[in-house]
Amino acid sequence: MTSEDPAWVPEACTLPTVDRPLRLAEFDDLFANALREQQRLSPTALRWHLAPAAEATARDLTGRETSCCSFFSFTFAADGPLLQLNVEVPAAHVDVLDALAARAAATVAA
Repeated sequence: MTSEDPAWVPEACTLPTVDRPLRLAEFDDLFANALREQQRLSPTALRWHLAPAAEATARDLTGRETSCCSFFSFTFAADGPLLQLNVEVPAAHVDVLDALAARAAATVAA
């Protein structure tokens, strides 16, 4: 499964299928405009360092994501000049985190 393959979205996700490409585009936009670094903390957790100006956008996006994919846990913290966003999932949803991390990594590498 890849992040381009809709099969990586779990059945637990209640976001209508038609809206999923739009949500991915929102994450891609956040990554392209604000992501400065990504760290994989464990198989079930990663950390993004974002430009502080993106805080409102990131909070809105992650709030909406949690409402349709309740298995996600997003926590924010200040980290020097950057905004830290920790993302965690249960072990059953590591493939979803892997796909999201791959999308973010592709943006950071670009």
